[in-house]
Amino acid sequence: MEIKKGIAVSPGISIAKSLIIDSEDYRIPRRPIEPSQRIIETQRIKNAFAAASRELTKLADAQDKSGGGKIEDIFAVHLRFLRDKSLKKRITDLVQSELVTAEYAVSKVLRDVAAHFSKVKDAYISERADDINDIEKRLLRQLLGGKRENIDNLTEEVVVVARELSPTKTAGFDKRYVKGIASDAGGRTSHAAIVARSLGIPAVVALEDFTEYVRGGDTIIVDGNRGIVIVNPDRDTVAQYEKYSREFLALEHKFDALRDLPAVTRDGTKITLLGNIEFPDEAESVLEKGGQGIGLYRTEFLYLNSQTEPTEGEHYEAYAETMSFFKGKSVVIRTMDLGADKFTQSRRFSREPNPFLGLRSIRFCLQNLSLFKTQLHAILRASVLGRLKIMFPLITSIHEIKQARLILRDVMEDLDDEKIPYNRQIEVGIMIETPSAALTAYHLAKEVDFFSIGTNDLTQYTLAVDRGNELVSTLYSSSDPAVLRLIRTVLQDAHKARIETSVCGEMASEPEYIMLLLGMGVRTVSIAPPMMPEIKQVIRSVTIEDCNSVARRVLELNSERQISAYLRTAARRILPEAF
Repeated sequence: MEIKKGIAVSPGISIAKSLIIDSEDYRIPRRPIEPSQRIIETQRIKNAFAAASRELTKLADAQDKSGGGKIEDIFAVHLRFLRDKSLKKRITDLVQSELVTAEYAVSKVLRDVAAHFSKVKDAYISERADDINDIEKRLLRQLLGGKRENIDNLTEEVVVVARELSPTKTAGFDKRYVKGIASDAGGRTSHAAIVARSLGIPAVVALEDFTEYVRGGDTIIVDGNRGIVIVNPDRDTVAQYEKYSREFLALEHKFDALRDLPAVTRDGTKITLLGNIEFPDEAESVLEKGGQGIGLYRTEFLYLNSQTEPTEGEHYEAYAETMSFFKGKSVVIRTMDLGADKFTQSRRFSREPNPFLGLRSIRFCLQNLSLFKTQLHAILRASVLGRLKIMFPLITSIHEIKQARLILRDVMEDLDDEKIPYNRQIEVGIMIETPSAALTAYHLAKEVDFFSIGTNDLTQYTLAVDRGNELVSTLYSSSDPAVLRLIRTVLQDAHKARIETSVCGEMASEPEYIMLLLGMGVRTVSIAPPMMPEIKQVIRSVTIEDCNSVARRVLELNSERQISAYLRTAARRILPEAF
């Protein structure tokens, strides 16, 4: 039994067999074995070579023979390497002499061979390095478990284990079968973590070398409450976690009973509780959890889950479907936030040395007007279906919002020419996600109808900490005094300008932050649907004066550690069962 500690990013408990989905994409760390395991590891290598050869032969036989022989030649080269007895002997000798795992031996030897080939000046030989890299991945797929490639056609419950997950991959998981997620990399507010929480899948990230402790089919426990993952637990541990799971579900059912009750404090202050969604079919879950509308519709997932860019019709259908659930209720559609770690069709992007500071969000939209106008056209058409609002992401200056609004007016004129109806008074807002926007909020407020504070990126850019990087995850915290002072500045400037402000980052999904946010003046929060009942319970358990007192005390403290401890203690008094 192996126990690993990481960062809890999505609550809940799952127990299922592991499914490893991307371990071939990184170097396998050196892991020692006992002398008695040498025979087993050597046999695993032989089996992997044999299985890889059979797999490659089958693929070669299935190819169209009219392709001029190029594909056949590639397969022939790979098969020659796989049938090379000296190559196999180098790998098994490494296991025998240095007592390392089969995975490490394969990775070490083949990468050494690839490096040697790549240094040779002869073009034909140097190009063989790519062949060796491909063979390494094929062998590692065999060694790391035969169940690896069934992620798109699952028939049984699994825990997905990966080095790192993209938001695109995570969003495509079938939550009927994917019951848990465990990854080596990632942070609490990485986009993949946010999607996992939105789907209600228990997840733990930043487990470092966890994938090296797991083989396909191992029993895994994911504790998304405590940030613990257990490999091959004993019977007593399984029984203990089955009990925890029942208790967690009972608590969820208790909170779900609040669905039809208002989100109002004990002294009568009404709080608007909105949902964050990625897909139209999530809209229903917002209502089921007691939400009053959509505060953040992340439309970029229309791009990420498709091989082709969505047409205007596909945009419109998605927005219309979402609007159908919220008659008379607010739906805020954020224009596509592409770039950084969320990419659409690769031909539209070139590699950037620092993508989070590069061509992303509104910057990408303003440089790709055809895509931008297509989306705005569809949004405006859908605006007659209800209380739809437009929100632009990652605004850093007045110039950007003016540019975006100018393009919006151009699209409105196009619709006028086409005699297509739309809401001429549609509300336009922006996300406050950068220090520059927070510090100029007073001026930006004159250009828009509402603000939404995106605490995930605001924290990342304020503290210069990559929110998805597990190596610096301890430095990332929305409790940092700098972040909180920026939030207070935005709220004060929005209040002076008399425009509505919501908080839509993961900070609003954390019970320990709710009293602070309410005390700072927040009256609208937008969160992942699974977190709504718990947050509503906190709201219904406090008074605004309690919250004001918490905010005053927090703003007097000067360290993240002090603030986090104080907020957690205050929240535990209000809602002990959540902690």
